[in-house]
Amino acid sequence: MYTFLKQTQGPYTSLSYCSTLLDHCLSQKSVNFVKIVHAHFLKLGLNTYTYLGNRCLDLYSDLGHINDALKVFDDISHKNSTSWNICLKGLLKSGQLGNACQLYDGMPVRDVVSWNSMISGYASNGFSSDALELFVEMQGAGMRPSSFTFSILTSLVSSPCHAKQVHGRIIRSGMDLSNVVLGNSLIAMYGKVGLVDYSFSVILTMKKIDIISWNSLMWACHRAGHHELALAHFYKMRDAELLPDQFTCSTLMSVCSNLRDLDKGKQVFAFCFKVGFVYNSIVSSAAIDLFSKCNRLEDSVRLFTEQDRWDTALCTSMISSYATHDLGEDALHLFVLTLRENIRPTEYMVSCLLSSFSIFLPVEVGIQIHALVPKLGFESDAVLASTLVHMYAKFGIIDDALHIFNETKIKDLVSWNTIMMGLAYNGKVSVTLDLFKELIREGMAPDRITLAAVLLACNYGSFVDEGIKIFFSMETEFGVKPGEEHYTYVVEMLSKAGMLKEAIDIVETMPYTITLDMWRLILSVCVIHGDLQVIETVAKEIMEREPQAPFPYLVLAQAYQMMERWESLVRVRKDMEQKCTKEFIGCSWFGMKNHGYTFQSNQLQHYGGKDLYLLLNLLVWEMETEGYV
Repeated sequence: MYTFLKQTQGPYTSLSYCSTLLDHCLSQKSVNFVKIVHAHFLKLGLNTYTYLGNRCLDLYSDLGHINDALKVFDDISHKNSTSWNICLKGLLKSGQLGNACQLYDGMPVRDVVSWNSMISGYASNGFSSDALELFVEMQGAGMRPSSFTFSILTSLVSSPCHAKQVHGRIIRSGMDLSNVVLGNSLIAMYGKVGLVDYSFSVILTMKKIDIISWNSLMWACHRAGHHELALAHFYKMRDAELLPDQFTCSTLMSVCSNLRDLDKGKQVFAFCFKVGFVYNSIVSSAAIDLFSKCNRLEDSVRLFTEQDRWDTALCTSMISSYATHDLGEDALHLFVLTLRENIRPTEYMVSCLLSSFSIFLPVEVGIQIHALVPKLGFESDAVLASTLVHMYAKFGIIDDALHIFNETKIKDLVSWNTIMMGLAYNGKVSVTLDLFKELIREGMAPDRITLAAVLLACNYGSFVDEGIKIFFSMETEFGVKPGEEHYTYVVEMLSKAGMLKEAIDIVETMPYTITLDMWRLILSVCVIHGDLQVIETVAKEIMEREPQAPFPYLVLAQAYQMMERWESLVRVRKDMEQKCTKEFIGCSWFGMKNHGYTFQSNQLQHYGGKDLYLLLNLLVWEMETEGYV
């Protein structure tokens, strides 16, 4: 290195030699070396040369030293379009979108690279609408989009209609699919919006197909739920003698995860281990998810602990695995370790963590995690907002859940469903119905979950007329066929209102197999509202399906006792003693200091139970001494 620098003192100051020196800097990837070379350029007055300035500017930008890059940019006497584009690219790469916008507005001339850089910058920072507006402005300025421009646009589509519009614009621009990058982008775009048939149409018209094309097609099939089809095209890819890469293996393991096919997943994992892909974090995170979904959590933990280095993908997969298996404490512990390792959490990681919270973890911990959300800049994420709403509703803090929902700027149907179900379960039936009416006014079509929340609210609030009206108009007005949960809520609502005949009529005419839970539901209400004949009919249905269950015998015994039919009472109790062998013990549980405690009617099941009973006996003794008992 220093030999090169000494030679610059003599006749070796030509641009070609300086360019060779900068090439050496590029191969070294050392910012200190770049600074030494740049200092010698300053000493020799070469920093004002446009070509050398652009090269130094590009090196500083690639190495992440944007402040040094800006100094180089200011020193260039005659800046050309390349100078402006490199500086713009460096600002966007460093996350300085505001400064990049100012530089872009001040550019004397903009070429297609300038437009593409700015559109890509908006897209990568989550400003999709601004990126699309800039694309329209680009066309208005008479600038012809390139294949890279359209590749960026394909990542911004949000609906099937939008995807077709972008594809049509590409065709009108006269571009064919000889550009494999553009073709692959179209395949992924159609897969993103669920138009798998269009993905196949694109790949059939492509002149050249590479491994990325196959990966995009398999990912499109997997995303749309056609997992077997994704495997079939993997076999076709192998017939074409193309070797799988890390992304192929990651997609295949995700396919096996959704199929719950551990055997095929093991084969893919064995291949990854053989070729060394297992050390890739994307592949490892997919394998962790595979083992977790196939009920092999111990293998997920083992694979995670064997990793030399943690990253966001690995930690997110492991936290998600713990959350899936209701191991909230383990998920929280790993999240804390992730923060200590200076690994930036993702929206999905925080969402998985919050979804794992139950009564065994205090709500204060959830509130602390919620406090991180605005600090991490995730407050605009709709999925995370829905998770927070669900968490607060689960803990009964429904006012905070409603506040988060109202503050969410972009509300999708999942957001509406989450808050409506939470309100219904917490007894806010009127608010639930008001939100449903607001949803309809917004022009958003309710789905199965939305209508289930509405019927649940009608059930809890005893709004029989409104509930019946909504139930019978589900298919005609909203296009949703009533499911078992909808029938359950309506039957319970009618039963509690004393309309047993109507409830039984709906049960007998529904297009599903009548479940035991539904018969138990009717029988539990029959004790209050039903006559003996109805009780005997429903109890007989349950006894035939579950002869060892004591519930129908107990209800019958109570009914016979109320009717003073003593012989029938004795017969039922005798049958129960002979047939019912299971003993059901009532219990309650609560969480305190990250531990769950279970109380049963005949014992206390947790560590330290004996001490608690001693303390209770002491309190009883003191009460007796003071004369309170």
